[in-house]
Amino acid sequence: MVFLFDFLARRLAQGILIVLIVSFGIFAILRMVPGDPVRMILGPMANAAAVEAAAQKLGLRDPIPVQYFHWLGNVVRGDLGNSFSKGKAGQSSARADQQSDSDKARVVDLLRGAVPMTLQLAGLALVFTALISVPLGVAAGLFSGRLPDKVAFYVGSIFVSVPNFWCALVLVLVVSAQLNLLPSIGYEGFAYTILPAVVIAIEMSPIFMRALAISIADVHRQNFVQLETIRGIGFPRIFLHHIVRNATVPILNLFGVQIGALLSGVLIVEYVFNYPGFGLLTVQAVSQRDFPVIQGAALLSAMLFVVINMLVDLISTWIDPRLDF
Repeated sequence: MVFLFDFLARRLAQGILIVLIVSFGIFAILRMVPGDPVRMILGPMANAAAVEAAAQKLGLRDPIPVQYFHWLGNVVRGDLGNSFSKGKAGQSSARADQQSDSDKARVVDLLRGAVPMTLQLAGLALVFTALISVPLGVAAGLFSGRLPDKVAFYVGSIFVSVPNFWCALVLVLVVSAQLNLLPSIGYEGFAYTILPAVVIAIEMSPIFMRALAISIADVHRQNFVQLETIRGIGFPRIFLHHIVRNATVPILNLFGVQIGALLSGVLIVEYVFNYPGFGLLTVQAVSQRDFPVIQGAALLSAMLFVVINMLVDLISTWIDPRLDF
């Protein structure tokens, strides 16, 4: 219990620091890049006085640290602000200059609507990734240097060479447009999640496949595995109780690292498929210079990364108490 409390306290302190650094970095970069979001809100015909008045009202002329601590204070109270460009229905407003703050969508509401869609997509993508990488990776690890290992290597090489946006376009053209097997653009039911999930799984499978093969092959060569075989213990028991247990920790650590890659893959895939999730919301916010939405998305991404890596470290320590994080 003492170890668990100490672990959680250290990880929580590190996580808060990481989230603060990431959120401030994104916050500052948004305000230093060329372009004025107020001009996009009011439109190109707005005069300089109107632009300046709107910028002052939004606090965009204050020093960056002042803006950040004001935003952070609101975040602590659960307020991520209002979108610059989206109305309460979540759609971009063509007359943003004539809308009051009460007409703008709350960032919390936009994220609340988008995140469950992305979690559904990511969850299905991880299922497909496991269905591809686990059988091939395990076979490659148990039969290192033989045919299963070569098959896994070639499959992984093909998958890793395929850009996700190209794969998405091909699947839309072949599976959806020509064969009419699955829907692809937008979202009107769970079936619309399948093709985007397949694209993400193709991108992630080679990494987990190779890591699983290497980890299992390394454990399989250890002396204690050979000793268990000599003692007459059946291979299924050796595999489940020794090989899998010892090979799991590196895979869990890899999963924690790959969360960032999963999020970046979701951004592109959701945009290509017009899938109404977290990725599409973020891409639209970037193109519209919608600072509050971008800041909320960055904050949520950093928190998700920290929490998942904390859970990965905790599970890894539980599996192998010798580890000290």
